[in-house]
Amino acid sequence: MKDLVKPTDKKHFIEWFLNHYELKNPEAEWLLQYLAQNEQILARVHFTDHFRNLPKAMLLSTTCVQMTAFKYYKNKRVTSDVEKAFLDVHNHPEEDLYVTLYFSDRAACPEYSAVLEGVQSQPAVVSTSEVLMALQAELWLGTLERQLQEQDLRVRLDQALDTRDKALFNELSAQWRAFFPD
Repeated sequence: MKDLVKPTDKKHFIEWFLNHYELKNPEAEWLLQYLAQNEQILARVHFTDHFRNLPKAMLLSTTCVQMTAFKYYKNKRVTSDVEKAFLDVHNHPEEDLYVTLYFSDRAACPEYSAVLEGVQSQPAVVSTSEVLMALQAELWLGTLERQLQEQDLRVRLDQALDTRDKALFNELSAQWRAFFPD
C-alpha cells in the first residue's frame, strides 16, 4: 500500500470505478463525482480498507455485493444520509476523508490497489471473541449471499422454462453449472 496517492490518480480511479460499477445508492455516486471534481477535497481523500476508528470515513458498496449501501462516520456518529455527508465534506474541505469501497473482486482489483493508502488509526482494543464473532458474521453473510444467488437463479430458470426462452435457459443453465460445478 502507498503512503501518498496523487489527486489525479484518485480522480482517474473514481472515474474508472463509476464506469465499471453501479453503487447501491445513486446519491452516493453523485457524491463520488463531486469528490473527483474538487481537487482540494480530493487531496484529502484516502482510499482505505480500514475505516474503523478514523475521525471521518465513508463506506460505499455496489449492487454486486451484500453490504450496506452507504454509511458516513464522523467523530463516532453514523449516518446513511448522503446529503448530510455531502454538506459535511463540502463545509470542511480541510479535513481528511477516508473512503472504503465494497465491490466484487476488490481484493484482486489492480485499479483499487493502486489508490489504497496505509492508514494509521488509533489502535482499537479488539478481543478474540469480537474477532471470532466478526468472522462468523462474514461466513454467515457469505452463506446467505450464496443462498440468495441460488434462489434467484432457480426463479430465473423457471421463468425461462415457462416462457420457453431456450437461449435464456441455456445461458442460465451455464451459470447454474458454474455455480454448482459438481
